[in-house]
Amino acid sequence: MDLCAIAKDVLEIEARAISRLIERIDSSFESAVQCILSGKGRVVVTGIGKSGVIGEKISSTLSSLGTPSFFLHPVEAVHGDLGMVTKDDVVIAISNSGKTEEINQIIPSLKRIGVKIIAICGNPGSPLSKNVDIILDVSCEKEACPLGLAPTASTTAALAMGDAIAVALFKEKGLREEDFALLHPGGLLGKQLLLKVSDLMHTGDSIPKVSVSTPMKSAILEMSRKRLGMTAVTDLEGRFVGIITDGDLRRLIEKCEEKILDIPAEEAMTKNPKVIEKDLLAVVALRIMEDFSITSLVIIDNNQRLEGIIHIHDVLKAGLK
Repeated sequence: MDLCAIAKDVLEIEARAISRLIERIDSSFESAVQCILSGKGRVVVTGIGKSGVIGEKISSTLSSLGTPSFFLHPVEAVHGDLGMVTKDDVVIAISNSGKTEEINQIIPSLKRIGVKIIAICGNPGSPLSKNVDIILDVSCEKEACPLGLAPTASTTAALAMGDAIAVALFKEKGLREEDFALLHPGGLLGKQLLLKVSDLMHTGDSIPKVSVSTPMKSAILEMSRKRLGMTAVTDLEGRFVGIITDGDLRRLIEKCEEKILDIPAEEAMTKNPKVIEKDLLAVVALRIMEDFSITSLVIIDNNQRLEGIIHIHDVLKAGLK
């Protein structure tokens, strides 16, 4: 048995099922999207069996892309969960045959509540299709299952239609990456667009800091205690004037073989190092550190006072790459 041939046949059947949907995207699809946009509530997705699994995924995608949604199991619905549905909601009912008893059983109750009902259905002439406001035809020529029994191509088509609705809503609402990030604070994009320098920077006593007159012996001890591989240097009025890094220390040892421990920090520091504002995104700090091959950035206020230090390890530990 040629397993690769079987796999290719399945994929071709399911690909055709999706391709055939393209020619059916018409005013009904536009009406469905506008119906959801004009609704003041949520999108309630319902289905049972394999259609229910697809419905859960569609509901999740809608919410993920900024359209509040939840999945309602039709059996639970007739035992009290219909109380979750309000007249301001829009219902998407999924059934390939349109004859699913559990779905058709709740349609009259949904109508009494006063919701608009959209059917994602593979049978436009079915009882379900005749009792809803908008029909989205997802019928397919045949299932990929060799017996024609297990939902395969039909569920793929229903899922694709759900994705089309979710993406159309996202674009029609004019949502941006920032909006997506707010809904995905734990994801990489969310972190890139939400995490600021102020969220990751070291502050207060955790900032390595010495004055210009501090002997290098004390400066080295400060660097060791704070474990950031550097220390900030301030003038006698407390204003930031430079930094001393591990690299500066190595160069100092090469240049001055004797008495380096007595040299004041001012003579060892790097003046005018890279700084960053605390309100900028942490990913911007990462780019600066990578571009200039440095490991730390200093954060100062408008009066040149130290506010914090951000280290590249802090940024990487937060999941930004």
